[in-house]
Amino acid sequence: MSEERKKEQLKMIWPEQLLGSPPAVHVPIGYTLRTYKPGDEEGWYDVMDLAGFTRWNFEMLEPWLAHVLPDGWFLIEHRASGKIVASAMANHRPQDIHPFGGELGWVAGDPEHKGKGLGMAVCAAVMRRLLEGGYKNIFLNTDDWRLPALSIYLRLGWIPLLYLPDMEERWRDVCANLDWPFTPEQWPEGHSESR
Repeated sequence: MSEERKKEQLKMIWPEQLLGSPPAVHVPIGYTLRTYKPGDEEGWYDVMDLAGFTRWNFEMLEPWLAHVLPDGWFLIEHRASGKIVASAMANHRPQDIHPFGGELGWVAGDPEHKGKGLGMAVCAAVMRRLLEGGYKNIFLNTDDWRLPALSIYLRLGWIPLLYLPDMEERWRDVCANLDWPFTPEQWPEGHSESR
């Protein structure tokens, strides 16, 4: 595993001022947004693999099922092929740093369908579900190298959480790679859940 992938994950939070403003969900023509139904697992494993989350199987998925909110596992299906091409989960994940925490988790998309707003749609659907569920402490974890996902999160309104000493420098690099304003003075500091 590369040194880059051994780092603690980046964290982002949904800002308090946006708690009353769920993002709009826009699904392009030719695609259907829906929630998980039994039998979707194999298609989901495929899209996870295509997104770089390799070797998913039921043994890996099963522990996460306890965290997914009812009607909180969103999938986008390509109508012509019937394939699952994007996914994201609304998870109940309380942690020290996020009491009664709601998490946007496991965002994945098929690269053959990139640039159509599918990642934005599943993320917006998860945000709406978390906000409808009454969550006020909403977070996500991601990696520096997942630039397409980071671009979606920033455009939706998520803000970086500077919870470790190296976070500011890492976010400087992410913002430079995305041509996004680097404004750490506007981002909250936090503490790792290992404190």
